[in-house]
Amino acid sequence: MDFHHQVKAAILDAVDEGLIERDPTRKAVIKGKNPGDKKQKYLNQSELQTLISTLELKSVINRDWFILLVAKTGLRFSEALALTPNDFDFKNQTLSITKSWNYKNKRGGFIPTKNESSNRKIQLDWQTCMYFSNLTIGLPKDRPMFIRRRIFNSTINDYLKRKCTDAGIPVISIHGLRHTHASLLLFAGVSIASVSRRLGHSNITTTQQTYLHIIRELENKDNHKMMQFLATIV
Repeated sequence: MDFHHQVKAAILDAVDEGLIERDPTRKAVIKGKNPGDKKQKYLNQSELQTLISTLELKSVINRDWFILLVAKTGLRFSEALALTPNDFDFKNQTLSITKSWNYKNKRGGFIPTKNESSNRKIQLDWQTCMYFSNLTIGLPKDRPMFIRRRIFNSTINDYLKRKCTDAGIPVISIHGLRHTHASLLLFAGVSIASVSRRLGHSNITTTQQTYLHIIRELENKDNHKMMQFLATIV
């Protein structure tokens, strides 16, 4: 319909300016179908907690640990695949993101991160540190923890879909967990600059555009708080 309106405006201008004698689309019938429901991009806090409660977090690293780590860090899929035990600093509770995993190539291998800003160090909560300090014992320090054989984005997404369905929550992708992570931090009051750095965005504008709907919702709450405060100044 939007395309139709643009073309119609151009044709009417052409008729008015004498470039064409008549409107060739005068009897055209616009057909189409209503857009389908948009797939949910992120979970709310309750839904995420429900998902985590269904994960089978065993004594060895598996896909469920991968899902938990992405939810806790907001890493990109390729960044999480490239993690090695050396990337964890359990003493300072940080995780260094310095590389990605080339999962689209049959041979795999480490490759640079998406951009320079993606090379970053992020804080981990004490619980995640405790989990992975035990899980990484005895693992090769410089080898990816989550790679056993070639892995596909669709494989982990299908697995996550089953987890979401079993948990009775909206189905999201592994990238949706990254959106979930960022959204919950914003709702918790974390500044957009801090969220942008944690996600490894090249600039804060990218974060603002991606989470504009959340920022607007938070602005409405801030406006309410400001009016309440200003009303007390008499």
